[in-house]
Amino acid sequence: MNALNPIKLLSIVIPARDEVGSVPYTVRHLYEKLTANGIGHEILVVNDGSTDGTWDLLQELKSEIPTLAPVNNEGPNGFGRAIICGLNAMRGDAVVIMMADESDSPDHVVGYYNLLNQGYECVFGSRFVRGGEVQDYPPHKLVLNRLVNWWIKLVFNIGLNDTTNAFKAYRREVIEGCRPFIAPHFNLTVEIPLKAIVRGYTWATMPISWQNRRAGVAKLKLKEMGSRYLFIILYVWLEKYFSRGDYRRQIQSIEKEMIAG
Repeated sequence: MNALNPIKLLSIVIPARDEVGSVPYTVRHLYEKLTANGIGHEILVVNDGSTDGTWDLLQELKSEIPTLAPVNNEGPNGFGRAIICGLNAMRGDAVVIMMADESDSPDHVVGYYNLLNQGYECVFGSRFVRGGEVQDYPPHKLVLNRLVNWWIKLVFNIGLNDTTNAFKAYRREVIEGCRPFIAPHFNLTVEIPLKAIVRGYTWATMPISWQNRRAGVAKLKLKEMGSRYLFIILYVWLEKYFSRGDYRRQIQSIEKEMIAG
């Protein structure tokens, strides 16, 4: 494993569109957990064209949460575009991407931070390994999720079984080394980790939990995303098998075995 510098500032990027019912709880719990663990951080909530008062609420929360740094995506909207906007604004040595709807646990952000500081360049959470958990997952989405992730695992010959999950962590050099990002929607959740793996960055996985949102409406529309996911998967697959290593990092990396807890 490469010797890497310790992380002095952890950036959290949270895309948010019409999340006025969820985002206060998400950022409060995150701030409390990171502060309690002595983790220097910034919380970048990216407002992505909200019409429900999310942006105004974020401005109010800044007085309560000193590490909150709201970002307004003034360009074209889209889940992936909002994340890229946050990545462009981050100041940290590493970043965790997570959801605004309380589906991701702040406890696991701490776990990601610890693994990054052990020398990994990426940490991928999995809800579907021993120790992982899902609560109130819509059955039809669960079946489709497992099929898509099984297919990605087979096509890329990797050990990761939850590639589509947005909740992941990366050191800054991974983000810079995987640019440019081209996925404007939820398909960015597979573009970044697959590029990181294909380009040779070290990674680990850890079990995480997921719970369905308690407020608001899910933004992922399955019928709109099928062809977009397929395009990004094939795009990175072509890089893996036909680029002759042109985009691979210069330092050879070895894929790390899964960490079960």
